[in-house]
Amino acid sequence: MEQELESIKQNVINCTKCDLCKTRTNSVPGKGNSQAEVIFVGEAPGRNEDKSGEPFVGIAGQKLSIALDEAGVSRESVYITNIVKCRPPQNRVPNTDERNTCQEYLKQEISIIKPKIICILGNTAFSSILGGSEITKFRGKIVRKDNQLYFLTIHPAATIYNQGLIDVLKNDIVKLFENIRELKNGKEIKVDIEYDS
Repeated sequence: MEQELESIKQNVINCTKCDLCKTRTNSVPGKGNSQAEVIFVGEAPGRNEDKSGEPFVGIAGQKLSIALDEAGVSRESVYITNIVKCRPPQNRVPNTDERNTCQEYLKQEISIIKPKIICILGNTAFSSILGGSEITKFRGKIVRKDNQLYFLTIHPAATIYNQGLIDVLKNDIVKLFENIRELKNGKEIKVDIEYDS
């Protein structure tokens, strides 16, 4: 499992499949526990991530870490990745071609880790993975598609510009892990939205 993730990591580091490879400092593979019960999926690396080659190390990453702490969860126990593995110039939203080119890496990460729930952070991840929009309307909900459970919440970066969203993120992360505990105990959890395959 570790070796398989390491192999994806090397493929991401050396990837030249789209034009983002020309403007990046570092590509940013996913990072975390290979046996994680949850994978967090954000939009794309920002400036700090581009410098370090690691996901969610900037201010948004700190906000996510705080929310995990409040839920009593260590960052080391989860897996964190992005839809797109290289920083789009000026932090613009990654385009459809960039998302499509990168999606195979995410699929591989998911198939190796087999998380109980995939936590979708923000609109770009929501539209890329489930074709959804208006994350604020659907946040806090559990979605099932192709026998995989997803949990929807805002992107931690949103809390930087709107302080009122910090509690929203914290409460959602607490709810996420309450659901994971239920699943671990063999209980059914309420699915809010079913996607037809």
